[in-house]
Amino acid sequence: MDNVVLSAMMISPDLLPTGSLLSSLIHISNEVGSMDKFPFVHRRNVSSMIRRIKLLSSLFEEIQETGTSLPPSSILCFTELFSVIRRAKVLIEECKDGSFLWGLIQLEFICNKFNVLVKEMGRALDILPLKFLNISADIREQLELLQKQTNRAELLIDPRELQSREQLVQVMSNNTSQTKKNKGFIDFGKVQEILSSIGFRIPSDYDREISKLEVEAQNEAGTGGLTVVSNIYNLIALVSYSKSIIFRDGEIERDEVNKPSLSAFLYTNKMLHDSSSSHSMTIVPNIPHEFRCPISLDLMRDPVIVSSGHTYDRISIAQWINSGHNTCPKSGQRLIHTALIPNYALKSLVQQWCYENNVPVNEPENSLSEGNKSSKKNSKEDAVDHISANKAASGAVKMTAEFLVGKLATGSADIQRQAAYELRLLAKTGTDNRRIIAEVGAFPFLVTLLGSQDPRTQEYAITALFNLSIFDNNKVLIMAAGAVDKIVQVLESGKTMEARENAAATIFSLSMVDDFKVQIGACPRAIPALVGLLREGNTIGKRDAATALFNLAIYNLNKVSIVNAGAIPILVELLMDDKAGITDDSLAVLALLLSYSQGLDEIKNSKSLVPLLIDLLRFGSVKGKENSITLLLGLCKEDGELVARHLLANPRSIPSLQSLVADGSLRARRKADALLRLLNRCCSQPHSI
Repeated sequence: MDNVVLSAMMISPDLLPTGSLLSSLIHISNEVGSMDKFPFVHRRNVSSMIRRIKLLSSLFEEIQETGTSLPPSSILCFTELFSVIRRAKVLIEECKDGSFLWGLIQLEFICNKFNVLVKEMGRALDILPLKFLNISADIREQLELLQKQTNRAELLIDPRELQSREQLVQVMSNNTSQTKKNKGFIDFGKVQEILSSIGFRIPSDYDREISKLEVEAQNEAGTGGLTVVSNIYNLIALVSYSKSIIFRDGEIERDEVNKPSLSAFLYTNKMLHDSSSSHSMTIVPNIPHEFRCPISLDLMRDPVIVSSGHTYDRISIAQWINSGHNTCPKSGQRLIHTALIPNYALKSLVQQWCYENNVPVNEPENSLSEGNKSSKKNSKEDAVDHISANKAASGAVKMTAEFLVGKLATGSADIQRQAAYELRLLAKTGTDNRRIIAEVGAFPFLVTLLGSQDPRTQEYAITALFNLSIFDNNKVLIMAAGAVDKIVQVLESGKTMEARENAAATIFSLSMVDDFKVQIGACPRAIPALVGLLREGNTIGKRDAATALFNLAIYNLNKVSIVNAGAIPILVELLMDDKAGITDDSLAVLALLLSYSQGLDEIKNSKSLVPLLIDLLRFGSVKGKENSITLLLGLCKEDGELVARHLLANPRSIPSLQSLVADGSLRARRKADALLRLLNRCCSQPHSI
């Protein structure tokens, strides 16, 4: 019983619930089963998943009612089912509470998530020992049917949702490709039809969807996903203006979402005051509030999106940025870069509105004074051209990176902390971003900040270095900056656990280069510090340390240091730690250390290891099984009779090896066959059991 539970825990992606496993399964299944309001998007996947979980709930409740305890062989299955149902619950809630339009755009991606969960449910049911369960014939029949259905399940995409998504994409494409007077104008009848198909009936439905899309945009803003943010705000513009067109005959409540912040309000007053003497403002009555720039309050003729996700007229926001501001006027959020992404959807809507209301698309030249024309021309030349999309975005990133590195070099402690944080975000995604940050000379300053006494500054600096190290060329520059000693110092005694984790992750990333395995291993404190994190860290820290040790152990001389640092007892202990969750990583390191004589001796002396490896032959992952066989084969070759006796005495070992010979991976089949032949020779000897 204990070994089966332990094995289930070692391969389960989530921890077992607190309390009774069966009670927890019943509770979470009933929670999912009580979800009666299905979302308008992904309805078929949601209803199908809930139906399957209700069938499982009947099984769990019947077992509880009969009062029989779970047989040991069912623990693994029920553990995996709990993980599947919990993740299914989260996915269903995301579909219900998230943006329907964004869910429609991500149709295949989300449908695939459901399909993966169904397949995992099927694999769990495959190992359910029905013959050992005291259940009725009806429940047994339902489970057998469910098992067949889940094993045959294919990607389920509702053709009606697919059609709605294609129509929506077509509308958006037309909206952003307008070239002539009437070409590309939106058919709001078609838009209303699409939105109605996913549940938009009244103005409040549109308002809720806009709020949900804004949440999606905020989640993506600042992570480097500029295209994603742009797409989401294009959807917001479409929904917002569609609402005003479709319900324009009714009374629509206006909120204050477009009111600028205080700083933007003061800046706007200054702009209005500066331009009042020339009477240069074009007065356009009854502009929809969605089309007004939050800064100038005038019609946005060239709307663009900043890194916070908010939209402004290009000239107004460019003047705002050039005047020294580095925050979003509307939200006050700091802009992590100054790239301006064209909001093509909103621009097309503005142009369509202008055409329908006889408003010039561009401001008439005769309405501008000479001085104002010159001012606007200079504004475009000095501030707009270099911060547009695509090619100009790289220039904007470079300007931002130079600015932030300058703050690292000369700023106060608070400014350095903020600059390190923003560089961390800027380096989070995109090879170009990582390359540019390196080019402007960030590494020496980030390395210096690793010694900061401020916990957050140190954490941001090491995380920025980790993000930057993902780009291979940067690995060389980081090593050349003498970063290893400082990284190891953070690894040993970082101010926060996250800093220590990211230090280990940075060592893993750097050690991907063979020469650096040697250099890092030559640092006398590096490997002991990784072993220390392996012992003291949380789950993420232990995994980061184990993967770094695995990389370093590929170089033979580092195996000596790893064994001498006391890694083997800790790795074996982690195999038995159901909360650590790094079974495969620990096995991989042990398998490498097996080739070092002292490492082999220590592994041999671990009495609890062989039973664990036998269990992993049955319940481990593909990699776990391969490494378990590697270890057993190596132990048998070195101390054959003793290990063979353990294997032959365990009734599960031979069937597990035979199963792997038939169905395992190529590497597992080869080693399982070799181990069976070795055991056969052992049995034929006079003194074998």
